[in-house]
Amino acid sequence: MATVSAFSTSGEDAISRTVQIQTSETPSPGSAEFEDYYEIAEIAKQIESWDSLQFPDELLHDSVPVHHLLKARLSKSRDLYILADTSYGSCCVDEVAASHIDADVAVHYGHSCLSQTSRLPVIYVFGRKSLDVDLCVPKISDYVKTGDWTQINLKHEVGFNHLGDDVCTKLRHALGTSIQVVYNRLPTRSRPRAQENSSDPDSKNGTVAASPNSPASEDPVDSFLTPTATQVHDSSSADAHAEPASTLTVWIGDESPTLTKLLMTSEGRNIVSYAPRSGSIQIQSHLTNKMLMRRYALVQQARDADVFGILVGTLGVASYLPLLSHLRTTLKMAHKKSYTVSVGKINPSKLANFMEIECWIWVSCSEGMVDSKEFLRPIISPYELELALQPEPSWTGKYILDFDELLAKATLDDQEPSDKDKRDRDEPNFSLVTGKYRQAKRYGVEPKEPRVTDDANSTDLVPRNQDNAVAKLQDNAAAHFLQARSYQGLEPRVGLDEPSILEQGRSGIAKGYSDDHSG
Repeated sequence: MATVSAFSTSGEDAISRTVQIQTSETPSPGSAEFEDYYEIAEIAKQIESWDSLQFPDELLHDSVPVHHLLKARLSKSRDLYILADTSYGSCCVDEVAASHIDADVAVHYGHSCLSQTSRLPVIYVFGRKSLDVDLCVPKISDYVKTGDWTQINLKHEVGFNHLGDDVCTKLRHALGTSIQVVYNRLPTRSRPRAQENSSDPDSKNGTVAASPNSPASEDPVDSFLTPTATQVHDSSSADAHAEPASTLTVWIGDESPTLTKLLMTSEGRNIVSYAPRSGSIQIQSHLTNKMLMRRYALVQQARDADVFGILVGTLGVASYLPLLSHLRTTLKMAHKKSYTVSVGKINPSKLANFMEIECWIWVSCSEGMVDSKEFLRPIISPYELELALQPEPSWTGKYILDFDELLAKATLDDQEPSDKDKRDRDEPNFSLVTGKYRQAKRYGVEPKEPRVTDDANSTDLVPRNQDNAVAKLQDNAAAHFLQARSYQGLEPRVGLDEPSILEQGRSGIAKGYSDDHSG
């Protein structure tokens, strides 16, 4: 449990504190490497009339040089705006900030979770990180040859996307034909959901398979025909039919939220990582069980909660609104109380202000998982809520982070017959957290007889009915929590104190009031 000081800070800390920003190593502005790193020439050809340039904190020091280079290649009628300090995570496209300037296209720089947007087309500029391919490929091939692998799934950081084809080609040559290498190129363009649904009907889910050697289209609109990963080497079906025991996933890059997402959704597959800086290969598969065990402990805490807070962590990821509606409906059907809260970037101090919330549900992108050990209340994902609300939760190790997949699973579950309504709601539940039986509260259930009281000494926050009698609110979780608090605010003391005499107050401004005496 975190200390109390972690949830309450003095106001002067916001002014006196020093913000530490770890900047990424990039080429010097003005050099040819700098323009190549940020793809200046390519982006200038595809920019629309009103565009936003979104930079994360670690690349913000290069935002002004990039802006100047792009403006020099554009006509005066085209405007560019730099977006920084995003509302939520910097890996997501900040559609809210871009809408303030009516941007036609968002250019997203740096690391990205590649979550599909709901309203705005996106151009991704991952940056061109350096990688010693001649050192990387032999290290990976030597490790692969030590096992009985039949298929290799190659994945990497977004910054190595420009080298992915080269690594895959050399790795296939080094391993021969006995081991198949599957590689999915990352998209550099993305359409919003509304435009994707109206795109070419012959393309599955808006995806158009293209050869990596095909010439780039001269039409900026045609460049948005790859909202998801393009299949390379014609091996998209091999990954689905390969046995996990004979399949090895190779990750090229350092530890990152993308690697964490890969481990969480791997379902027990074998995963190794190659560190570009040290040139070492590490087995990552054993970390999956540890992560799932920590998440399973949070699920058990969520089972003991009756009041949930739906914490909005994105406003740009497609399908976030249907997911919020689904979560509210699910909690209502389970007779749980829910509140929807949006506070931007979260920290323990912000969430500690909502003391009545017993468990938070974090609705964010696929890489926005939160380790809640520093927070007052547990923070779970929407998929973990589905597990927590089950009468007898069973977890096979499968983990879902994609919004559309969650909604599709919920639709299938609704179609299947269930015996949830046959269970005795008054039956106590055994808590694995406390080791005791507990009686869950039930919100949204109409009482058999309305509870009406004429007690004038009651301190409940209640409305009055037509007979001027006080009726208690059964489902007001906040009011119930307020009653249990030792401090409920300032006492009104109506009619208990003598009225004070009115006096003339100070006049003037803060710079100098009328009664100030200099000297």
